[in-house]
Amino acid sequence: MECRGFEEVAPEPLNPLKANAFQGVQLIDKARCGVKSSRYSLLVMKLSQSFKTGAVALTGLLVAGVVSSYGAVDFVRQVKPVLESTCLSCHGPEKPKGDLQLHTKEGAFKGGENGVAIVAKDPSKSPLYTSTVLPADHDDIMPPKGDVLSKQQSEMIKQWIAEGAVWPDGLVLKQSPRINFAKDVQPILEFNCVACHREGHDKGGLRLDTKELAFTTGDSGPSIVPFFAEKSKSFTLTTLSKDDDDLMPPASKGGPLPKDKQDILKEWINQGANWPDGITLTPKKAEQGVGGDNFELVVEMHKRIVAAQKEKTAADMKAYNEVIPGGSVNFDMVVIPGGTYTMGTPASEKNRKDDEGPQIQVKIDPFWMGKTEVTWNEYELFMYPEDQRLASAAGKTAKDPVVDGVSRPTKPYVEMSFGMGKDGFPAISMTHHAANKYCQWLSAKTGHYYRLPTEAEWEYACRAGTTTAYSFGDDASKIGEYAWYEVNSDWKYQKVGKKKPNPWGLHDMHGNVIEWCLDQYSPDTYKAGVGKVLDNPWIKSSTPYPHVARGGSWDDTPEKLRSGVRRASGPAWKIQDPQLPKSIWYHTDAQFLGLRVVRPLKVPTPEELNKIWNNGVEKD
Repeated sequence: MECRGFEEVAPEPLNPLKANAFQGVQLIDKARCGVKSSRYSLLVMKLSQSFKTGAVALTGLLVAGVVSSYGAVDFVRQVKPVLESTCLSCHGPEKPKGDLQLHTKEGAFKGGENGVAIVAKDPSKSPLYTSTVLPADHDDIMPPKGDVLSKQQSEMIKQWIAEGAVWPDGLVLKQSPRINFAKDVQPILEFNCVACHREGHDKGGLRLDTKELAFTTGDSGPSIVPFFAEKSKSFTLTTLSKDDDDLMPPASKGGPLPKDKQDILKEWINQGANWPDGITLTPKKAEQGVGGDNFELVVEMHKRIVAAQKEKTAADMKAYNEVIPGGSVNFDMVVIPGGTYTMGTPASEKNRKDDEGPQIQVKIDPFWMGKTEVTWNEYELFMYPEDQRLASAAGKTAKDPVVDGVSRPTKPYVEMSFGMGKDGFPAISMTHHAANKYCQWLSAKTGHYYRLPTEAEWEYACRAGTTTAYSFGDDASKIGEYAWYEVNSDWKYQKVGKKKPNPWGLHDMHGNVIEWCLDQYSPDTYKAGVGKVLDNPWIKSSTPYPHVARGGSWDDTPEKLRSGVRRASGPAWKIQDPQLPKSIWYHTDAQFLGLRVVRPLKVPTPEELNKIWNNGVEKD
């Protein structure tokens, strides 16, 4: 093919009503082969302008055309990453849905309960392709759960099948995480790239604020080439040395990106660079400072709590419903009687882990505990203080300097329910620090002393006087009556309080979401208590990780939902957080994590309150 300039390639405006993918790819291939970089960008922009409904249609041509512009589809480079990241979670070697296994060539071509999945050279008869182009709300669309394939990913699979569905013999696929644009990639670009590559600031002729321009602009050619990270400047420029002038972001702006962020960009591009339509990026800055509050605020809160408390002894304690002032959102609190119990699991318990023992004797004072996990209805009142301020301005609630003095989360950079639901569903993915600050805020709002349960309190309340593996006995086959877990959760959390409660009236102590405890985690916690009766033990925080979480989640197997199972937090719970330093508010990779509050009968001193709500180790 002879390479020519812009005037010869596209002498007339391209009519979007008559254009087809072949024309678009032909134009771009001709321009790409020899036009100077600045002329390439001009070509793209002029073609975009000719599409009055415009750049979206053009980008569809350009991006979809990437598959064919590089010749025959390469199974290893293009098909394999898509199958591994979008299909194998349901169609892998273990419990394949519909008996369809897609991790081997033999399984993929054999098909499942509903027949064959791939008919070589006939995409129209291949559900592996046809199920990906169904309407988004269709029951049979693949992959399910609203995260559909992009047009270029579906077209690539279609072309691969049309070319004969060549799958190298002996190649076995392995499940890999699917990179989600909004959750994983958008924050990286917004915190590190968009400031220099947006309208009015298009360094190097590159715009990264919209999908259309990210795929088509740049003095050196397109910044993003789906399925080919090594041809994508948005990835390759992040891997340069710190002293390289072309490093993105430059050293003066915090570059180079950490290796894990580079890997996310690489995998996203290699998986097909799925950028959902309609998402526009804006530059953002990492949050600054620590979310601690001054001691004077805690002293004032202590005065209010003591003055408001009517219950003086355990005999005065009754279950109650708390309405959060300023609205109608409310939650129920259940009385947990004081007592002494055996903490930990016996060596004979099936699936027992070493950190669940040795068993020790623990004394627990009476307290109230949330009947269910904290829901989004409650937690978002804390997350979005602006909504509360607007309510105050409208006269619906009075402004309170004590409430306003409690630090609250920065605005999240992704939708924090991840599409799993909010009304009546458990709040998730908050850090240990954020959970503590929620309790402080709730205390300021209500005048009652709320905090996270200690690990000893949590297990005491979960067991509810039982000594068996679960609060309902040792028979794991009954778990579905009491818990949302791997088998019955539909791969997401569920509304709180829908399963049977434990003997003390607490719902979802097994499953749904794991729940934060106040304590620092140590595998040897119980060893120090052997031969003693520990009085309300609490392992105070000294490092950001690990902290204790309990109860198992919607994503866990039954053995992980036992009353004595302990779980330790770690940096991996926010590994894909793009901020430097990491956010002190969100564990975006822990979509199985929530909280439940307690209210002890005894109110501690202001100094103790301050240590509980502000442990000082929130920064990674």
